[in-house]
Amino acid sequence: MEFHPQPQPGEARPWAFPAPDRGTLPNGLTVLRCHRPGQQVVAVEISLVAPLDAEPEGLDGVATIMARALSEGTDKRSAEEFAAELERCGATLDAHADHAGVRVSLEVPVSRLLKALGLLAEALRAPAFADSEIERLVRNRLDEIPHETANPGRRAAKELYKQLFPATLRISRPRLGTEETVSRIDSAAVRAFFDAHVRPATATAVVVGDLTDVDVDAVLAETLGDWSGDSGAPRPVPAITGDDRGRVVIVDRPGAVQTQLLIGRVGADRHDRVWPAQVLGTYCLGGTLTSRLDRVLREEKGYTYGVRAFGQVLRSTADGTGASLLGISGSVDTPNTGPALDDLWKVLRTLAAEGLTDAERDVAVQNLVGVAPLKYETAASVASTLADQVEQHLADDYQAQLYLRLAQTGTVEATAAVVNAFPQDRLVTVLVGDAAQIEEPVRALGIGEVTVVAG
Repeated sequence: MEFHPQPQPGEARPWAFPAPDRGTLPNGLTVLRCHRPGQQVVAVEISLVAPLDAEPEGLDGVATIMARALSEGTDKRSAEEFAAELERCGATLDAHADHAGVRVSLEVPVSRLLKALGLLAEALRAPAFADSEIERLVRNRLDEIPHETANPGRRAAKELYKQLFPATLRISRPRLGTEETVSRIDSAAVRAFFDAHVRPATATAVVVGDLTDVDVDAVLAETLGDWSGDSGAPRPVPAITGDDRGRVVIVDRPGAVQTQLLIGRVGADRHDRVWPAQVLGTYCLGGTLTSRLDRVLREEKGYTYGVRAFGQVLRSTADGTGASLLGISGSVDTPNTGPALDDLWKVLRTLAAEGLTDAERDVAVQNLVGVAPLKYETAASVASTLADQVEQHLADDYQAQLYLRLAQTGTVEATAAVVNAFPQDRLVTVLVGDAAQIEEPVRALGIGEVTVVAG
């Protein structure tokens, strides 16, 4: 029997995160364009400087309702007509609000880019914000809140942010608003927020895809170029401060068979020179199935299906004074909550005492840098990362430089960064579980004062 010859790996080709071309339209809109041959589905990301801390007092969630309402009709089309036109283009349009601002995302076949960008421009230029649509979106949001509260992971995140940040900071409160604040939102509030913060002069459009036969300048001028607005005054950005004194908060869920854990503190953002080493060290600690936390808590002890360590940027400023959330998350069975936390702290103590190994560092570099070409195969992934860089006030070549720095970071540097990121006495631990079963074992660990709150 003759078999087809076994495929052989080809020679690795040099790769770098794609560099965009930057420009500005006459209306003040900043544009980043990135030609990606072969990507026939174009991704467009619009970054609007409408952060959550700009929401009026008592109206938490108005940015989210505004973002969702952008695709619910314009001055020319009803919500149904607008959706039908998007569908005819084969396009998808989505929007969400976060601490950095509102992000509007469009994906469309390149052959229909002009039409889809025209619809996007229409939504940004003259959204309808009809009373009936805003009322429906508010009802939908109110319906979501009980489900989020019932979700242990979401409940843990809500409690951690409340514990870490002072109540005066918007970041301490739920990103999408509470039942009390969302119920106050009406079309007038949404319109006022839109008028105050959405304008081309402070927005950035990222366009990524195969632009071979596209006159990008003409397309942008005909669509987003017609969007107008004043320049707007720069908003002061409040500094993010956090209280990460070591302590434990148990959110009581009587009868829970698992305990959701979320451990966190505030750290530096991507402007800090330690970020690449911190990314590498955090990946070794809990970034994958072969990390230390998984090796002990999952493989050796069988407490969990997986535990992850991560660093998430919260808000960055132009002067580099932003902050990130450094965290460890996972779930364990209720009877083993105490032992699992004990072993987790042992992993941190061992890491501080012995450091990472060269083998751990090498695997992390291979995984983080080696898979990057696959991670950025689609236009959408490239566009999203470029928009992140814009929101975090980073240089256009930041991501490309990050991979170079990761490859150059040594084991000692990565060890120091992850040990400093997760000091054993500066971690706020939130546990969502059955307090009657887990409180005493957790107290016995001595990892901080223990408080029980209602679930």
